[in-house]
Amino acid sequence: MGVLKLLSVLFLLSLLRPGLSHVVEKFSSVPQCEDFFLEKTTPNIPDILVNGEVPDKERYKPICQTFKNSYRFATLYDTTNRIPVFSAYKFTDKSMSKESQGVQYKDQATNQDYIKLFENKGVNRGHLFPSMHADGNDAKESTFTLTNIVPQGDKKQIEAYVVTGAVPSKDTEEKLVNIPTLMWTAYCCENPPNQWHSGAHWGENTKNAETNCLPVADLHSMLTKIYKGDVQVFPQKCLKPTESILQRVYNLVRASAWDIYRDIADTVRLG
Repeated sequence: MGVLKLLSVLFLLSLLRPGLSHVVEKFSSVPQCEDFFLEKTTPNIPDILVNGEVPDKERYKPICQTFKNSYRFATLYDTTNRIPVFSAYKFTDKSMSKESQGVQYKDQATNQDYIKLFENKGVNRGHLFPSMHADGNDAKESTFTLTNIVPQGDKKQIEAYVVTGAVPSKDTEEKLVNIPTLMWTAYCCENPPNQWHSGAHWGENTKNAETNCLPVADLHSMLTKIYKGDVQVFPQKCLKPTESILQRVYNLVRASAWDIYRDIADTVRLG
């Protein structure tokens, strides 16, 4: 139950600590970064990331997030909307451990941007790679970087691959940082021997939104309609869900994920 409960947490808000955003040509340029993707296969999103290549290199930046000389997770960053498209990582631990400016580059959102967003829109910062999913304190601290956030059974042999993303809104009123219209997350893990468990959930990025649990294949279909082209988060082996696993995730998501997010949002303020 511990793994599934932690997988249900979409966001985590907190304070600031230093991290490093290593921008690369593509994720496969860094083997350690490529390892955050199941079978070293990156998601496929039309016109954004196709067969591991970024068609628009000026807008979308593959980032290998590092901390204390180690790679911790991978992020595809949208410099136009100034939010991540997704963050990918391995889930191996359940302990919790605060978001840094990191190494800033052109078009990266800043702390001040989020302060203005909170004042104008009432939104806060949420991680695509939650620190509570990270393995060890150094990995946890590395998640608190502004290129990883958007406005908004614990068996050791089980290693889950997790990808969490944000779909930007079409609202161009707010030019500082795009406020996503919805958030999604998907996971896939092997339970030896050769049994693959997967699931996904998504929710609208609104105050009273519900969390929806669904198979990875259905998430692919939903994102395919949104992006108007074939979207694949995980390889084929992850497209057959284990129903009991999905039901447990769904129950935990309803009970914890959004409640946790709202509790934090009610108590943590920028400034």
